[in-house]
Amino acid sequence: MHIFRRACRRKLRKHYKHHWFPEKPCKGSGYRCIRINHKMDPLIGQAAQRIGLSSQELFRLLPSELTLWVDPYEVSYRIGEDGSICVLYEASPAGGSTQNSTNVQMVDSRISCKEELLLGRTSPSKNYNMMTVSG
Repeated sequence: MHIFRRACRRKLRKHYKHHWFPEKPCKGSGYRCIRINHKMDPLIGQAAQRIGLSSQELFRLLPSELTLWVDPYEVSYRIGEDGSICVLYEASPAGGSTQNSTNVQMVDSRISCKEELLLGRTSPSKNYNMMTVSG
């Protein structure tokens, strides 16, 4: 698992290089979304291949429907189309007390990133699709 984690980290770091904006966490959030919907996200699939993990093994290890939002200061996920969004990792932006109001705005914008993706959904929808980025 540690080897797979390192392979994913390298792949994602390279893929997100020009799409990572800590000062504007929502900018590029669609590009950074990892999506498995009965099809493997290409980045995760490539990381698995790199360490010799087959597609079948990978599908046994991960849910068949998974959305992962990787944003500056927060990583969130949802299992299934209608599942709840859960925070996997959260950090505060680095900075002194002079940035407190900016930090509050950043927290608000992080929350709105996920809300923007779900905007317009008044009821659960099985046909709701997320963008998957291939590389």
